[in-house]
Amino acid sequence: MNVLLPRRDEISGRIPDRPETLLITKAALCASLAGLSIAVAGPLVAGSLVAAALFAAAAYRPAFATYAYLLTLPFLAGIDRGTLIPEARPNEAIFAVLVAGACVGGWLRLLRGDPIPLRLRPLDVALAGFVVFSTVWPIASMMLRGNEPHGSDLVALLPVCKLAVLFLLVRLTVHTEQQRLRCIRLVVWPTAGLSIVAILQTLGVEPVLTLLSEFWHASVTEASDRGTATLGSSIATGDYIMVGLALLLYCGTRGILGKWERIGLGVLLGAGVLASGQFSTWISALVGGVLILRRYPQARRQVARFLPIVGIAALVGAPAFLGRMADFAQGFAVPRSWLGRWDNLTTFYLPQLAEGRFVLGISPNSVLTAPETWRDVIYLESGYLQFLWVGGIPLLVAFAWLSVAVLREARRLAPHPGSVGACAAALEIGWWMVLVLSLIDIHLVVRGFGDLLFVLLAIMSGRLGDDEHSAQDPALDRSRAA
Repeated sequence: MNVLLPRRDEISGRIPDRPETLLITKAALCASLAGLSIAVAGPLVAGSLVAAALFAAAAYRPAFATYAYLLTLPFLAGIDRGTLIPEARPNEAIFAVLVAGACVGGWLRLLRGDPIPLRLRPLDVALAGFVVFSTVWPIASMMLRGNEPHGSDLVALLPVCKLAVLFLLVRLTVHTEQQRLRCIRLVVWPTAGLSIVAILQTLGVEPVLTLLSEFWHASVTEASDRGTATLGSSIATGDYIMVGLALLLYCGTRGILGKWERIGLGVLLGAGVLASGQFSTWISALVGGVLILRRYPQARRQVARFLPIVGIAALVGAPAFLGRMADFAQGFAVPRSWLGRWDNLTTFYLPQLAEGRFVLGISPNSVLTAPETWRDVIYLESGYLQFLWVGGIPLLVAFAWLSVAVLREARRLAPHPGSVGACAAALEIGWWMVLVLSLIDIHLVVRGFGDLLFVLLAIMSGRLGDDEHSAQDPALDRSRAA
């Protein structure tokens, strides 16, 4: 694929308009203070004040809702339900407030006569089908088979519902090139912060371990070889950092971010990939590297230029990597955690699916009660079996349909010289990660990572008509003319 890249002076990552810069600054301050104020002053007083401020800001500028959510996502998504807010995660509570504020602001603008910036795209049909077969169909299937859905079944549907709402939020609030550039920075910079936490965690820095154990329930033993960081999961941390790194690389090829910004972030994110301590993340890095070299043949001749950065990143993230490699030194052919997953599948899940119940699905909730005393629950750690368990063959077909549509659209938009092309190319890597890693886990709805995928999907799918009322990008005009 030939990719036409713009000159650096044609697409700039700078934010020239002062009102929008002030808006994103407010988003950073309000969203960052959200979790801290709740922890210091208590959930009742500080939480109410923060919620009111976030609601008002989102109603005044709906784009604020997207900015604030992206900024807080990697830091609050890992806090468990009930830790700071009774019966809710801080990430979910803030998201609900931001969406409510954006809806009120949109409704007021609709009353004023403003048009709704939402048009149906071909990709939307496949996405809507997947959402329906992920939420409505599992419940309908249970009722048709004479089973009554329980509360846990309904709760299990919420992650997909949340991703669908997030998709609409980004689609309706992010329209211009400058807004997309802000979203990119609000992905890569917080991802760098997540990487720093993961690195310090694997290095055994005591204050970081204490903070993580207090709010993110990270154990001391787990902190020694896996960077769970503020997402509370090494799998989620690795996936999140990998998408941020892919987005950074594709922005760098387009001259969107500055040179030193790319170098600094590249070192941190590269080290974060190793610090996650996850074999699935390292497999994702291999998949991403193959796709990048295939899409950009000229990058093969420039690999030597990145070796110093790769060396520094490898040195920083080496403790976690060496710790996980110890599994093979003990005589295991595969990681020890994979052996436990296979045992759970063959003992608890595959026998039920083998009875023919995979055709229509079994239940939206795939978590089983463990018969042993040393654990409470058992998780289904296979993405494709998860689809069959939840919605049967119809859901698996809907996911395949969505995957074909996403990859086709991403491949078509990847040559775009601006931020849309960078998001489409990063989404392609992220979606291939899902396709490959779903063999061993359900990565599509992993905390943080699934949110990033749907944010990139919303930016990519809403590219047509977004800039019709704004000035055209000269590089894009030259690309279309060519």
